[in-house]
Amino acid sequence: MAKRTTKKTATKTTKPRTKSEIFTALAETTGLKRKEVSAVFEGLQTLIKKDISRGPGAFVVPGLMKIVVQKKPATKARTMPNPFKPGEMMTVKAKPARKIVKVRPLKNLKDMV
Repeated sequence: MAKRTTKKTATKTTKPRTKSEIFTALAETTGLKRKEVSAVFEGLQTLIKKDISRGPGAFVVPGLMKIVVQKKPATKARTMPNPFKPGEMMTVKAKPARKIVKVRPLKNLKDMV
């Protein structure tokens, strides 16, 4: 006899917190004023910008994530088989060199899920 699978009840989807809600919650838990919490985030943003743009190209938010800049080289225009129409060739446009920002979760963040 076939196994019977039970459907999980759909959990209520909640919206992510807004910036204002995050600042208020952090102000309540830390005892700081809301403006001070906002200043901390602005300082963090400035540090990340400095380290990513002109610094080492990486920034670690301790215990949460690592932000890294990857440099992608330029690609030449080329022809390749069209995956949707077998036998037909298609041209792929050239792309300039560019920088890509990647965010990698650290172990603590992975364990939270």
